[in-house]
This record gives sequence, structure tokens and C-alpha cells, in this order.
Amino acid sequence: MTNNITGVSKVARSGGFVFQLLRYGVVGLATNLLLYLAYLIVTYLGMGPKQAMSLLYIAGVIIGFFGHRKWSFMHSGTVLGSSARYLIAHLLGYLINLILLFLMVDKFGYPHQWVQGGAILVVAGFLFVVFRYFVFSNREP
Repeated sequence: MTNNITGVSKVARSGGFVFQLLRYGVVGLATNLLLYLAYLIVTYLGMGPKQAMSLLYIAGVIIGFFGHRKWSFMHSGTVLGSSARYLIAHLLGYLINLILLFLMVDKFGYPHQWVQGGAILVVAGFLFVVFRYFVFSNREP
């Protein structure tokens, strides 16, 4: 493996699975840590868990698009196409998150703080697969 001027190997630049997963994890960890802390604060201040998650999910979608498109997946396709697919992926991720909160908190009575923490991991795994193979696949027509 030879390095280019920036020190990034050709394998990393080509979007190998492991490198994409690592970059996705860095962007996701930074974004979700900040948003989860905000979630804990706004729910502590009295906002309902589903409302807080909905508000902060929108912020995460916007922040994450730029980090994941350019850095995690090094997408070279059109912004319009990838942003439309990105919104579809996040709509599905949002629904997964909402259903988990509804079932685990409203129906089964688990603490929302723990459920939301777990939901972040579930949705992150789902989104990585969808981003890699659908949203940022670099196979646009």
C-alpha cells in the first residue's frame, strides 16, 4: 500500500468497508454523543422523550449529511441524488427510533434514557448499511 500526499492509503480512499466503518463511527460518535447529551438535558428540563428525540434527530440528520458524504463515504455523486436518498434513509431510521421508544418506554415501562441510548446504536447500524449500499454508493447513473 502506498500513501498519497495526505498520508491516506489508497485502500482508505477507495472506501474499503473497514475504513468506511471507522470513519462512520468517528462522525457518528461525535455527533451522537453531543446530541444524546442534549437529549438528556432537554428531557430533564421537561420535554417529552419522543419530542426531544424528534427535534434532535433533525439536527443530527443535517450535521451528519456533510460529515458522512464527504468524509465517511467519500461520495463523488450528485448532492441532490444523495441528499434525497439520505432523507429516505433517515426517515426509516427515525421510524425505527420512534417505534423503539413507543414500545420499550410507553408499553413496557423501561427508562427512556436507556432505551434512547440503545436506539442510537440500533439506528446507527441500520444507517451504516443503508448509507454504504444505497445513499453513498458512488454508483449513480
